[in-house]
Amino acid sequence: MSFDEAQGYILLGALGIPFLATIATLLTPGNQKMVIRYISLFASAIVFALSIYIFVAYQTGTDVIQMELSWPWIENVGFLKTNGIALHLGVDGISALMVLLTGVVAFAGTLVSWKLDYRTKDFFILYWVLLSGVLGTFLALDLFFFFFFYELAVVPLYLLIGVWGGTRKEYGAMKLTLMLVGGSVGIWIGIFAVVHEAGLGTFDLPSLWEAGSNGALNPNFQKAVFPFFAIGCGVLAGLWPFHTWSPDGHMSAPTAVSMVHAGVLMKLGAFGIIRLGIQILPEGAEFWMPALIILGTVGALYGALAALTQRDLKLISGYSSVSHMGFVLIGLATLNEIGVTGAVLQMFSHGVMTALVFLLIGAIYDQAHIRDIGQFGGIAKVMPLWVVGYVIAGLANVGLPGLSGFTAEFHIFVGAFKTYPIVGGLAILAAAISATYMLRMFAQVFWGPLNPKWRELKDITPLEGISAALLISSIVIMGVLWSPFTDRIGHTVMNLPGVTS
Repeated sequence: MSFDEAQGYILLGALGIPFLATIATLLTPGNQKMVIRYISLFASAIVFALSIYIFVAYQTGTDVIQMELSWPWIENVGFLKTNGIALHLGVDGISALMVLLTGVVAFAGTLVSWKLDYRTKDFFILYWVLLSGVLGTFLALDLFFFFFFYELAVVPLYLLIGVWGGTRKEYGAMKLTLMLVGGSVGIWIGIFAVVHEAGLGTFDLPSLWEAGSNGALNPNFQKAVFPFFAIGCGVLAGLWPFHTWSPDGHMSAPTAVSMVHAGVLMKLGAFGIIRLGIQILPEGAEFWMPALIILGTVGALYGALAALTQRDLKLISGYSSVSHMGFVLIGLATLNEIGVTGAVLQMFSHGVMTALVFLLIGAIYDQAHIRDIGQFGGIAKVMPLWVVGYVIAGLANVGLPGLSGFTAEFHIFVGAFKTYPIVGGLAILAAAISATYMLRMFAQVFWGPLNPKWRELKDITPLEGISAALLISSIVIMGVLWSPFTDRIGHTVMNLPGVTS
């Protein structure tokens, strides 16, 4: 067994732990709520530790795909040939960072969910099924399993929001499900079109990437199929005008689900555009990227302007997510190394930042039972730790130097100006609008005289504090230490087909 193959079992472990946690929770009696919580805590701690190892162990001086492990499943059946469908796992610099993001958010979300008392067993079963799908999508190097895990991540959202959600939960859950399933239909059509056109008799992603780069996939075919992947995955990424499910879903979801939803799930869509669009269909990507950058720019501006008009804390953050995912799409659409690197950095930065925001919104809503910023005032006097956490998240949101948002947006802006100068200017305008709504919220909620009815509010709990500290640490580390992130991402990005230096 080679060292890289041995490392592959680490990936299998990271993927297997959520499945084991699901089974263990399923076998635990529903009235044993503390046992269920400890199972989830133990599993999330292991996933977090493995995610750190995977990210650190990824080496920039060797092959792009590392830690590979492949187990054939279906071969020589029908149109499938050798290695037709296989559980093929591996990471590149992009997926290694996304696995780290998942580990951080999963652990933080588990701690925040500790106090959940309604149908605890059912909640954690669905929570771990969702995380299994997320990790599987980031690790899969087989197109069949990529789609399987992608859907596995999406399906539990309906129940997690519909059962444990709050305001208009049925509407939010149904709207989310219908739009995401619609996007998945487009992805499935694109997958079968690619597999048929390539004629390789396999769903193996590296083989399909090679087919897309060496001319085996006709340029006109690539141009015709790329929109299926871009729009199908773009729906989950909050691509304007298919974004409307996201703010409604955020508003309805329970705290931990909002953290995973905004922190990780939306990144699956952008990741899918990279894996399926740019890597399989490079000529199609080059043709359609001007359209994608227009939609990304509109999304960034629209999301920022919409957030500026909202009063609900969750809706502000929901539309802010649409805006920041617009930045991700702008970075991807530049198809230059610095812009695409910035897009991936933004995926991580927005993931930890927005998870922190939803954690804190949930902490105050559990006590106040409202999220209207006009009803608050002077909260800093009674919840100082809560305010400190929110200020850090807000400053990362607007791109303050020394925090992760600046690292990501700096790369995106430079990449955009390099390829589309006008888009670069509009992206900076969107960031300025983001600063406006964030500062307005600071003034209305945190400062000024204390509203008397909030005198009894208590600061964040110790478990919420641990979660917040973990997320804040991630924001600061990326903001201060760029190179561990940019080196790993750049090692992959510069090998993406069609991406220029």
